[in-house]
Amino acid sequence: MIYGYARVSTKWQESDGNSLEAQEKILRENGAAEIFADSFTGVKSDRPKLNELLEKLQTGDTVIVAKLDRIARSMIQGSELINTLIERGIKVNVLNIGVMDNTPTSKLIRNIFFAFAEFERDIIIERTREGKNIAKQNPGFKDGRPKKYSSKQINHALELLKTRTYKEVESLTGIGKSTLIRAKKDVL
Repeated sequence: MIYGYARVSTKWQESDGNSLEAQEKILRENGAAEIFADSFTGVKSDRPKLNELLEKLQTGDTVIVAKLDRIARSMIQGSELINTLIERGIKVNVLNIGVMDNTPTSKLIRNIFFAFAEFERDIIIERTREGKNIAKQNPGFKDGRPKKYSSKQINHALELLKTRTYKEVESLTGIGKSTLIRAKKDVL
């Protein structure tokens, strides 16, 4: 059986050709009968759909991925995963590289590619950290996601909660129950 694995880690990948849809399309075009897709960082080895795929695989099966960095972003983790699959008699086909096997050349090529994937990830983290440090120098800098609702909106919703249910307030304001509960705790 031929299985496909697709992964995105950020919403920005939707627009740069790495979207799940784009990956699934190329995997199907290359024979994947069933596709497992995760929206997790490639550094995490505990990815629900990857785990599901790994449990389902049997000797003689094939796993295809669009690019090597879709299956892992660290050299050690990626190399261990592919070596384990090959040892289990599972063929690994990375569409932009080729079929992985236990030959010295294949090991060298995938380790080089994993090293570049890990390097790329480290550069992204470094640039993000540098950008954040520069942004912190601005007087209006606020760390984290911007607030979805203003203080005025939250206070209005909390006032409504005094005479209405969470469901009614959510319907009137669009502010979810969990947000209201957190805001209520912050006030106390």
